[in-house]
Amino acid sequence: MSLEPSPQSEDPGGECLEALFKALECPLLGYATRLLGDADQAQDVVQEAFMRLHQQFGRVRDRRSWLYRTVHNLSLNHRRHERKIVSLPHPRSDDDDRSSAVEDSMDLRPLPDEEIVRLEGIGMVRAGLQNLDLRSRDLVQMKFQEGLSYKQISERTGLTVSHVGYLLHHALKSLASEVAKAGLIP
Repeated sequence: MSLEPSPQSEDPGGECLEALFKALECPLLGYATRLLGDADQAQDVVQEAFMRLHQQFGRVRDRRSWLYRTVHNLSLNHRRHERKIVSLPHPRSDDDDRSSAVEDSMDLRPLPDEEIVRLEGIGMVRAGLQNLDLRSRDLVQMKFQEGLSYKQISERTGLTVSHVGYLLHHALKSLASEVAKAGLIP
């Protein structure tokens, strides 16, 4: 399946999103991998950059430079986010009595109305998954239930990594649309 050009993804000069993707996917993956040090994270960043370009294709003039800048910025944002995650040290033994008393007094369960909203959301996503075609449903399952990377999904299915990303994007977009229609997300 190839990318279908839409009025937004092709300009009068003939440059289309699919041609850019074919020409720049590998160089951008290499660039993002050097910035992040992780090929799976790089795939996610490059996919996000192409999705953002697709959303504003007609407004971007120098698309190649824009893609490199976007991959650069997304990679830096990802690295900043990773640095913000700090694990808390385990309480020392002399603090065990105080920390266990605090833990015992905390009720970490969600409030009943929060639980209802959560369950409604889960139900909507499950219903939305049933409306997807079998291939898209399998891809979503491999990505989110099995935790496979795009590359691992590609190896298992025989699809290219970029095609896996493309299909997952559209499946998730469809799910998000259904959940938004139900009013569970803005």
